[in-house]
Amino acid sequence: MERAAIVGLDKQHVWHPYTAMAQYIADTDPLVIVRAEGVYLHDADGQRYLDANGSWWVSTLGHRHPRLVRALTDQLGCLAHASLAGITHGPAALLASELTALAPGADRADVPAEQKLSRVFYSDNGSTAVEVAIKMAAQYWAQNGRPRRTRFITLSGAFHGETLGATSVGGVSEFRDVFGPLLFDVVHVPSPAEEGGHARALAQLRAALQADPDGIAGVILEPVIQGAVGMWMSSPDFVREVRKATRDVDTFLIADEVFTGLGRTGARFAVDLAEVVPDLLCLAKALSGGLLPFGATLASERIFAGFLGAKDRALYYGHSYCGNPLGAAVAREVLAVYRDEDVLGQVQRKAPRVKAAFERMAATIPGLVRPRAVGMVGALDLGGGGYFANSGWRVYEAARRRGLYLRPLGDTVYIAPALNIPDADLDVLLAGVEDSLREVASG
Repeated sequence: MERAAIVGLDKQHVWHPYTAMAQYIADTDPLVIVRAEGVYLHDADGQRYLDANGSWWVSTLGHRHPRLVRALTDQLGCLAHASLAGITHGPAALLASELTALAPGADRADVPAEQKLSRVFYSDNGSTAVEVAIKMAAQYWAQNGRPRRTRFITLSGAFHGETLGATSVGGVSEFRDVFGPLLFDVVHVPSPAEEGGHARALAQLRAALQADPDGIAGVILEPVIQGAVGMWMSSPDFVREVRKATRDVDTFLIADEVFTGLGRTGARFAVDLAEVVPDLLCLAKALSGGLLPFGATLASERIFAGFLGAKDRALYYGHSYCGNPLGAAVAREVLAVYRDEDVLGQVQRKAPRVKAAFERMAATIPGLVRPRAVGMVGALDLGGGGYFANSGWRVYEAARRRGLYLRPLGDTVYIAPALNIPDADLDVLLAGVEDSLREVASG
């Protein structure tokens, strides 16, 4: 089809996510992507754009990594889908074994067997991976002697997904407030990235736990980086202290690593930076390398054991595509590529360049504040306008003219490219971001 025809049909029929549709229909000349390879998107006009956010943080190995494509096509040749409801298949079983072997604390002798993340429940995406964790925690307490434990503690600025349970434990008002009447009650405490920092956040979290130790089913957090709110970053020490606080009252810690998991921070999991083992760990995005929707929730042996016994104790939850063989086969190959291509080592070597570049930009370009970086994520702010600010979108347009796809978070400009981005392309990305920021700052 011609580009104009695609755009016409799109504006007539497609409802885009996170998009003000009246403005989009009236004013937006969208990119029309026809092909992607490596770290580049190619559009219908023959232009290519360096994908600065890994297409919403999923393409951590670049687009169409040949090994992932081969794993997908090989699996498609024998089994595309089979339910996991009481039957099984090789890709799901093998992937579960590999994930639990890589999980935080798996190789630590000081971690008791009941605390190890030894069980894997599959779902479709990050929201459902979190939804699973919420239901597991709530049902565990309901049928194991603590039925009052129905509330969760979450951070200001938290984002845990789009389903109603995941929205309930969110803390970004722009995404949450309109659904308020439909959401269950949670306890919000400050983020360690806000004013008052680690000490204030931890004090209020501990106070919330101590005020109602018999009512809190768990604490959920995005460790080290809170992504959707604007790449808020904090020390791994906070995660370590939260783990201790939950242990003190014997409640659960849920680590939402949908964004940070599998290398984003330079560690396999962000909780590894704190040497912490959560009770539940949520994964998606990087898990399938951007090829397919796929999610997983890792649970401790203690939690799993709490569902054994009579039939009415089972977790009656699931999705049609849980553990889909195609996604599971690709995820296994993702883990193999990480190992064979030393992806974590690549992140650790490149991370200082990202950090230095964002600090230099903030120091030399007027109006830029709060430079920050962890692993392959770099961010800074253009003032304090929040998610609905337009300043970031001016940078988006400047970057687009330079061949970068750089979607902002309101007035936060950030990068989260493929973890294996070649050095030369990383140089292009950092230089293009800097030039775009200078253009906007100058006028």
